[in-house]
Amino acid sequence: MSQHTKILLEESEIPTHWYNVIADMPNPPSPYLAPDGTQVPADAMMAIFAPDLVEQEFSTQRWIEIPTEIREIYRLWRPSPLFRAQRLETILGTPAKIYYKYEGVSPSGSHKSNSAIAQAYYNKIAGITRLTTETGAGQWGSALSLAGSMFGLTVRVYMVKVSYDQKPFRRSMMQTWGAEVLPSPTTLTESGRTILANDPHSPGSLGIAISEAVEEAASRKDTNYTLGSVLNHVLLHQTVIGLETRKQLEKVGDYPDIIFAPCGGGSNVGGMMFPFLADKAAGKQIRLVAVEPTSCPTLTRGRYAYDYGDSMGLTPLMNMYTLGHDFMPPGIHAGGLRYHGDSALVSQLYHEGILEAQAVAQLATFKAGIQFAKAEGIIPAPESNHAICAAIDEALRCKETGEAKTILFTLSGHGHFDMSAYDKYLNNELDDLIYPEAALQASLSNLPIVSS
Repeated sequence: MSQHTKILLEESEIPTHWYNVIADMPNPPSPYLAPDGTQVPADAMMAIFAPDLVEQEFSTQRWIEIPTEIREIYRLWRPSPLFRAQRLETILGTPAKIYYKYEGVSPSGSHKSNSAIAQAYYNKIAGITRLTTETGAGQWGSALSLAGSMFGLTVRVYMVKVSYDQKPFRRSMMQTWGAEVLPSPTTLTESGRTILANDPHSPGSLGIAISEAVEEAASRKDTNYTLGSVLNHVLLHQTVIGLETRKQLEKVGDYPDIIFAPCGGGSNVGGMMFPFLADKAAGKQIRLVAVEPTSCPTLTRGRYAYDYGDSMGLTPLMNMYTLGHDFMPPGIHAGGLRYHGDSALVSQLYHEGILEAQAVAQLATFKAGIQFAKAEGIIPAPESNHAICAAIDEALRCKETGEAKTILFTLSGHGHFDMSAYDKYLNNELDDLIYPEAALQASLSNLPIVSS
């Protein structure tokens, strides 16, 4: 049986610049709006974000230099390896070639550190001493806790309650790096108290946790807010993934026919796919597919509309695919994908037909993750299992048609802190949790009315 092919880069080949997809989009991004329909100026975001991050958020410059201090820390795990999954190919009996970019080699175990280090750095040089954030499954909270410890910043993490209970060792990881971790919703913020008054047993959501973190950051001059996905500057930082992958594939003379990435807020999709978008615009035949859960089907069943990025309406309105800011997703184990909205950039590119999307059910993703683990040895995070599931399905279609496609996906993190989820799957204790249409329409009925 064939063995792994591991494609490496030298440290000197770590990208020197992030790629800003806005420079090459067919149409300018939709502006952020206030409820009265007026455009939110960049200066308004400086109330809770570092100035350099706000500049990146609105930049149209194609290449943005990565500071030396950030690249030096990236060296702890970057460049990350690209593997060809030859054992999996053999087991599937497919003529397709399957590659995966493995981001689980970072100290925090996922791709999230690519932006966490950058955000902590820019806040440090801006004189900020405290950071607040939200986290779902815990990957982002872990990454920011690590980054905070490296730059001497105090970090408070509002962790979605259902994940706080499901993933205790993610919580321990954050605390080991010095962060304070709270199960959201809490009684410490007006947002949390409002949610608990309506539902004392609320399992929480990313939208609620964002509201709490934003509210606290806005109330303290020494504190800024950081976000692990969705916003333009976050996806910008993640483009180191796709930029490295292009170089690695060039080394073996290959190029993908189709790319899959798990999709919650969009950082995986943007990180891997944005550096390939210029090729697609130039006529290259490549499919770019975001893969989301059927229980939180933002792109595949949501509405393209202006909505708040949080549950309480504290953020600007963003034009995105949304399930409604008060949408309460089921407690699936892919906690990082339990978000009501999506990146405005990813949403616009999907709306314009440049990106594709598909939804997969929870049981199928765990089945695929275990099949992958048996073949390749790496136990994936539940979020990553969504991309793996789609990639395996595509490889099996190639087996039926005889097409020798090149398939690429992002293995965004390992599942070492998610073994309770695997236990439940192996013990037949998980369900598919497809979200009911009536509940979805009820949530969508509460979208804000934007004044013209």
